[in-house]
Amino acid sequence: MCGEGAGPGGGAGAAGGWRDRRSDADGDFDAFYRGAYERLVGQLYAVTGNLADAEDVVQEAFARASVRWRRVRALDRPEAWVRRVALNLAIDQARRLRGRLRFWGGPAREEPAWEPEEPELLDALRGLPIRYRQVLVLHYVVGLSAQETAAELRIAVGTVHAYLSRGRQALADRLTQDAGRG
Repeated sequence: MCGEGAGPGGGAGAAGGWRDRRSDADGDFDAFYRGAYERLVGQLYAVTGNLADAEDVVQEAFARASVRWRRVRALDRPEAWVRRVALNLAIDQARRLRGRLRFWGGPAREEPAWEPEEPELLDALRGLPIRYRQVLVLHYVVGLSAQETAAELRIAVGTVHAYLSRGRQALADRLTQDAGRG
């Protein structure tokens, strides 16, 4: 039991100079999280097509990074590690959703009441296979080169080029179809 004036660290209170038990590593993680969270949610939103799903996978990825923070922060690009985990989680989530859709015969849940600036583009992206979405988002939204995209997704550079080409064509076809209906 803490005595009078004892702080959360179990030491003496302010008069005795107790210190916060949080390490500098915790502070580094907090700053990393604050600096990267919104950017990653935006990137994953373009991949998942659903804001709530994007927030879920990014939060889970950050949770996994937090328990491995000493190792993750030593990487050249910790944000790339978190993005990679979030992308993997998005794939898993898409597979589960496909299974629920087959079972129930309809959408698994409602879309959030949040409108993107370019809803037609987001709608068109939603219709693409998730691997195309991932490559398109990493290359065009995040700004990674084909080589960096390949490394992050752990696929061959040639595969990235193929997905970019097919994804752009499929996206153009969908946008053209949508424009013809409007």
